[in-house]
Amino acid sequence: MSTMEFNTKLDSLSSMLHAFAYNLTKNVEDAKDLFQETAYRAIVNKDKFRPGTNFKAWLFTIMKNIFINNYRKKVKANTLIDSTDNNYYINSGKNAVRNAASSNIMMNELHTIIESIDDSIKVPFLMYYEGFKYQEIADELELPLGTVKSRIFFARKELKELIRDYYLAQDMIAVLN
Repeated sequence: MSTMEFNTKLDSLSSMLHAFAYNLTKNVEDAKDLFQETAYRAIVNKDKFRPGTNFKAWLFTIMKNIFINNYRKKVKANTLIDSTDNNYYINSGKNAVRNAASSNIMMNELHTIIESIDDSIKVPFLMYYEGFKYQEIADELELPLGTVKSRIFFARKELKELIRDYYLAQDMIAVLN
């Protein structure tokens, strides 16, 4: 294809290319820039166009690829990486101090409740809580395995009731005050 034919075909498709550029960018000035970049690249690379193929599709593909590349550059340019030590919000978590007052109060209350249950179920329960296996507890206390399991079960059941009653009473006291 001669240079004259190439330029004539490019000129005949310019209005469609302008419309497509505007459709991609949604901005008149950006559309003009995109069209100019497409026309420039098409002219510079006219030797890569194969006669007998779709010239219009070739130009639209060039424009679409330019738009995608420019978009990716803009997104990458807007990414901010700040590695300085004065990032208040980014680094604020590493110096946070945990206040364990409420959990300490709750644990003290739970220990008081646990101390109130009968020793026959409290001892196996506390051993299980500390990480002993059922069989280890049975061997240590010289009890059958089934007895250990049932005592731990009954301890859990009684603790659930005591905890529920304790906190319901606390809620009632708070309501009355």
